[in-house]
Amino acid sequence: MSKFDVLTPANSQLIFIDQQPQMAFGVQSIDRQTLKNNVVGLAKAGKIFDIPTTITTVETESFSGNTFPELLAVHPENDILERTSMNSWDDQNVRDALAKNAANGRRKIVVSGLWTEVCNTTFALSALRDVPDYEIYMVADASGGTSLEAHNRAMDRMIQAGVIPVTWQQVLLEWQRDWARKETYDAVTTLVKEHSGAYGMGIDYAYTMVHGADERVKHGKRIGPNPAK
Repeated sequence: MSKFDVLTPANSQLIFIDQQPQMAFGVQSIDRQTLKNNVVGLAKAGKIFDIPTTITTVETESFSGNTFPELLAVHPENDILERTSMNSWDDQNVRDALAKNAANGRRKIVVSGLWTEVCNTTFALSALRDVPDYEIYMVADASGGTSLEAHNRAMDRMIQAGVIPVTWQQVLLEWQRDWARKETYDAVTTLVKEHSGAYGMGIDYAYTMVHGADERVKHGKRIGPNPAK
């Protein structure tokens, strides 16, 4: 496998690191509601394409709190791998989960985590050191740091070590790749409408105003105009 190979549903796996409220409280590099939107969008993308997903947490009961419920709702069947170390790579359960998926050809590990400069960086550097044929794809807009400077410098450091920076929507569309893949077309466009901001608005507009499709929701009658006398 090569870094020139694009992400596919067959060569990828996902890991969410410490998407927990106490960790999110400290995030200053991205709007936190946007962060959650992107995290959940990425999780739903993984679900559409049957991407094996690992969810790991740190000190849930003593410090960090429960994983975002919106993320868990996407993967209610998942076990949650609890740790004490800030570095997920220090936990054998995490290593084993990743290795199991990698044994099936999924050596491209897509990462979303908090914080970028701590949990993401230590995991990425340690994993690449110990398993050089892993490829780490760091989802920059589904991760967050304690400041924009902290996030950016952490991304720089990881890129220098060979980590590949991506965004969540880039990952989604790389997995889809071809709009002729009808088995995932509807699910992807539905996800985009819900989580992709202006892009999703554009799809709604094109479907209804250009192609004459029904609106996605039922609503009351459109009344007026009725200029006041």
